[in-house]
Amino acid sequence: MFRRTPQNQGGEAVMSLTDHLTELRRRLIHCLIAVAVCAAICQFFIDDLSRILTAPAGKLYFTKPAEAFFIYIKLLIAGGVIFASPLLFYELWAFLVPAFTLKGRRTLTLLTAASLLLFAAGAALAFFYVVPTGLKFFLSFGGTMAQPLISMDSYLNFVIMLVLPFGFAFNLPLVLILLGRMGIITSSWMKRRRKYVVLGSFIASAVLTATTDVFTQCLLALPIIVLYEISRLIIQYVMKK
Repeated sequence: MFRRTPQNQGGEAVMSLTDHLTELRRRLIHCLIAVAVCAAICQFFIDDLSRILTAPAGKLYFTKPAEAFFIYIKLLIAGGVIFASPLLFYELWAFLVPAFTLKGRRTLTLLTAASLLLFAAGAALAFFYVVPTGLKFFLSFGGTMAQPLISMDSYLNFVIMLVLPFGFAFNLPLVLILLGRMGIITSSWMKRRRKYVVLGSFIASAVLTATTDVFTQCLLALPIIVLYEISRLIIQYVMKK
């Protein structure tokens, strides 16, 4: 006998928890393969990638024999994530779109394009403004007493842990607006939970930047809070919810 597939009120098949986990695993594998392929391609442009990323800091150094190797790996992984981001966002929305009760390849394409543009905007803001501002702030404490000698490893950690989280954090309004469209959240609901968002933003920034430095955490936490407020205003005044 054949087991009947559960259906919702619209007559569409309903996936079980096992089916969702299987699909999630499949899409994660696709993402890992995409990052690996793009990272492999990046090795042909590693010098250009290194020159672009280190431009704000000038001359850098490495102090351990194995440090150059790990720097090379970090550059490849970061480049792989950046260049694979179109597919990463496609796989993300392809998995989430059914949960938002949205249909159609056009919707999936629009969401992927919007996520990619927001990611690029966030990464560009971090690289061209936040990173130089952060460097200037930290190096200003040296004054004339000491000459800054920045290791490439510490600098790349600083850049990567700002640029990538900024790019992904800029997708927050898109998710919140979709939730508002579905009626799951409202502007008043978001306003009541503002204090939790502020606390959560600093916790998330501490985890994402992997540092105990408060200034670096603020560089990521404050934009998240601003994006949350912008999303709330859009839901309140544009969507009237």
